[in-house]
Amino acid sequence: MRSEFLILLPLQPRFSQDTFPMLFLIAYISSVVLINFAFSTAPHLDIIWSAWGGLVFVLRDMVQTRFGHGAILAMLVALLLSYVTSEPAIALASATAFAVSECIDWLVFSITRRPLHDRLWISSALSIPLDTFIFFGLIDALTAPVILTALGSKFAGVTAVWLIMAWRIRKNACPG
Repeated sequence: MRSEFLILLPLQPRFSQDTFPMLFLIAYISSVVLINFAFSTAPHLDIIWSAWGGLVFVLRDMVQTRFGHGAILAMLVALLLSYVTSEPAIALASATAFAVSECIDWLVFSITRRPLHDRLWISSALSIPLDTFIFFGLIDALTAPVILTALGSKFAGVTAVWLIMAWRIRKNACPG
């Protein structure tokens, strides 16, 4: 089955169609672990680390699209690895924020019958603010610059994906 996210790739893949979902899965788990590790080892750079949150949301949606409820297992693996490599408080904050945002994501993807790119944006519009405030509130980093950076990067990432997918869908629908 071809992943709907292959529409994001500008060129024809040289890998098999099953390779990209696995790369997204590995990238998702790795990004969660690396960001949590970064917050643990250099909390004074919280604005920089918060800017990478958008990547996690895009990768999570890619994993959700390909693996369905298996995305929850990927999240659990990422959080377990975060607990081992990061401060437990960071891992707990991440787990709590992800649990809330994943539930919202799951509801939107389960209930909504809109096209994929719309479901991605709706899900993110609902889950990003909650995820952001929960995580940064729990690690005591709830400052305006951090929140604005995190929200900005997350919404920029998901909006870029939405625009690319919408453009590619329209382009493929037009003959010629």
